[in-house]
Amino acid sequence: MTREPCYHCGLPVPEGSPEGSKLGRVVLGEERVFCCPGCLAVAGAIVDAGLEDYYRHRTETPDGPPDPLAPLAGLDLYDTEQVQRSFVHVAEGDVREASLMLEGITCAACVWLSERHVKALPGVLDFSVNYSTHRARARWDASRVQLSRILQAVHEIGYRAHPFDPGRQEASFKRERDRALRRLAVAGLGMMQVMMIAVALWLGHGVAGQEDMMHFLRWVALFIATPVVVYAGASFFTSAWRDVRQRRLGMDVPVALAIGSTYLASVWATVTGSHEHVYFESVTMFVFFLLTGRYLEMAARQRAGQATEALGRLLPAVATRLIDTGEEQVSVTELSPGDRVRIRPGEPVPADGVVESGRSSVDESLLTGESLPRARARGDGLTGGTVNVESPLVMRVEQVGTDTVLSAIQRLLDRAQTQKPRLAVMAERGTGWFVGAVLVLTVLVGLVWWLWIDPARAFWVMVAMLVVSCPCALALATPAAITAATGALTGRGLLTARGEALEGLAGVTDVVFDKTGTLTEGRLSLRGVEVLGALDRGACLQMAAALEVGSGHPVARALLQAAEDEATAGACEASTFAAEGRSHGGGVLAPEAGADGDGMWERPSAAKGEAPDDDGPRTFPGLGVEGWVHGRRVRLGSPRFVAELIGGEAGGHLLEVARQHAQHGTVIALGDEAGPLALFTLEDRLRPDALPTVEALRERGLNLHVFSGDDPATVKRLAVGLGIEDARGGLTPADKLAALEALETQGARVAMVGDGVNDAPVLSRATVSVAMAGGTQLAQASADMILYRDQLSVLPAGLDKARETARVIRQNIGWAIGYNSIALPVAAVGLITPWIAALGMSLSSLLVVVNALRLRDQGLTGGSEGA
Repeated sequence: MTREPCYHCGLPVPEGSPEGSKLGRVVLGEERVFCCPGCLAVAGAIVDAGLEDYYRHRTETPDGPPDPLAPLAGLDLYDTEQVQRSFVHVAEGDVREASLMLEGITCAACVWLSERHVKALPGVLDFSVNYSTHRARARWDASRVQLSRILQAVHEIGYRAHPFDPGRQEASFKRERDRALRRLAVAGLGMMQVMMIAVALWLGHGVAGQEDMMHFLRWVALFIATPVVVYAGASFFTSAWRDVRQRRLGMDVPVALAIGSTYLASVWATVTGSHEHVYFESVTMFVFFLLTGRYLEMAARQRAGQATEALGRLLPAVATRLIDTGEEQVSVTELSPGDRVRIRPGEPVPADGVVESGRSSVDESLLTGESLPRARARGDGLTGGTVNVESPLVMRVEQVGTDTVLSAIQRLLDRAQTQKPRLAVMAERGTGWFVGAVLVLTVLVGLVWWLWIDPARAFWVMVAMLVVSCPCALALATPAAITAATGALTGRGLLTARGEALEGLAGVTDVVFDKTGTLTEGRLSLRGVEVLGALDRGACLQMAAALEVGSGHPVARALLQAAEDEATAGACEASTFAAEGRSHGGGVLAPEAGADGDGMWERPSAAKGEAPDDDGPRTFPGLGVEGWVHGRRVRLGSPRFVAELIGGEAGGHLLEVARQHAQHGTVIALGDEAGPLALFTLEDRLRPDALPTVEALRERGLNLHVFSGDDPATVKRLAVGLGIEDARGGLTPADKLAALEALETQGARVAMVGDGVNDAPVLSRATVSVAMAGGTQLAQASADMILYRDQLSVLPAGLDKARETARVIRQNIGWAIGYNSIALPVAAVGLITPWIAALGMSLSSLLVVVNALRLRDQGLTGGSEGA
């Protein structure tokens, strides 16, 4: 006697249980029986949460019953800060985000159930599951709900959740590929065998004396075609049945109808011995070509996904942390901001940070595409995942876990791949209406053939219409192209953060640039030195550096870097001038407020001539620094500040010369009581690739603008050098937004390129927004795309790729609609047999996918393309 199956997991209910002790409860209005307390508890949680529709819509049962004794108490560990550091991202305030891997997902109903059950928890802001990857994105308010409660909620309904692991993701991809290849192999082998038999059936059809052999070959074809339909084509029937149960018409509905009706009609003709032609070859060809197209689509999707996961594998598992007693080997997840880490030659950088000591070259090719290592010295930034090449470095950790550049890239890519662009949504909606119209038209045409033309051919005309009109090509047109293009752009250094960004970029007519940090490098550098006294250039730089040692101000950093470069070049010895008490650091300088050198600084808090402390340089906030260098009282800062020390005609001469240099940048003066020594002109240097980028965009027919909050004269001077006519300076964020809206009212579609710090309103308002990575600003929510290598030169290539993507999508949709528009009437009049229809439909889908795969480019590790 067959034992009753468990309603939840499907396993047999144990024998020997008294009738009264059976585990059961009412589900969907009927008494159900369960095999164990675990299944009963899960069913109870589902029913109590009002999610009984899970049992109505599911197509498969779980792998087995849940363990009622599972140690849920261990989930509390996931609430600790140390554990969360490696996979939980702090979005804002108490809001947290994390990627989770769900085990036990078997069908779309599982996704539906898990999403709704977890979203019902107070404090859960969002919970979405990607059915193809079984990866969930959770967003919650940590002040209202803990991560352990979310994991427990998943466990309550029979699934298992744990932090996302790239290794498990790769294993999931591999299982999906293996399953698809097995189905494809069965379909391919079956098709080849049935095709050979079909040739004999065609040649022997109607030949006298060959009836028995023809009947035998039909049975052989049936025997071979059955595994193709039942095993290789099972996914079409499962998907179609799920669509019908959910009262929607997907593209698998006509596919399943065509496969099923053709197969059953051929089986009937074989079993009854009818002389009607059998179409086993059409069925097998149909399944094979459709599976081939879907395999190519899956390969493109996984390729883009693997580019994302490759980032996560760049970080090492362990790091060498420096402690008071020496050094220790620790897991990368144990690192904290402020830790000091030793990175030996050949080792990857374990986190984001700054070089504290040492000088070496760092290979950033896996992240930036640069083929040559970049020099790194004290004060330079390091990105986790890059590789130290030459000499040991000591790094001070600044960002770890989800705050690193790599983690931010992964989050943005994940968001882009889960969002659907407008064209994809329209294609999906159009597919449903198209399928419904085709089904109605097919029935009407079948009736016409049955009643007035040829009843014997009515069924096969309907089959041919169902096969030839399958909207697979229409459904694949957009997602295949978007997936391939997104992966290609990621490899070039342009990260797509939103699914509709490519569509927006392809249609832009105007590009608006911010200045500081976008067209310029965002940091001051020495433009020139004018010597005004007896000391030479190198000596003046070293004297300035002696006053500014230890200062973190941008002006100080520029002078220190210039002095270091000068010393390295051998212009003078680095120790020519040593400031007394230099360990106390230098002064904090403020940027100039005017263009003529007057009123650039706030007035000093100390009276003129007051002697600085003997123990080190003295800071005059917003004005400059004063100190004693080799017995000389020296000032560095605003020309007026230095002129006050000099006094007399020499001081006035210094101010006059400073006014002449002010138009070229920020002017810093150096002088002692005897007179002026030098003037340093600093500027925010233009990015090396700014001019080629601007020229390339102009060649592509775009109108260019510069909107900046900097001094209007400075902005105008930079724009003239770049050949940009519309340059506006002195703009607040609100002014920028108003200027952009004015462009849009004139019909412009604007791409805004900014650093993402003060440009968030404009980035949000633009048709498409592109943000410079800028290290800590990478994960801003307002940008559609991120130049995560901080290379403007990628923008024209990204524009070309976006336009090519839009062109490919139009080609795909045009081909899909055109093919169906022509093939459907031809099939309706009986000029296409089912096997020809299957071949045409499959070739149509293949053409769409192959056309989309042309968008693929060198991947994340591509060399020169990222340069």
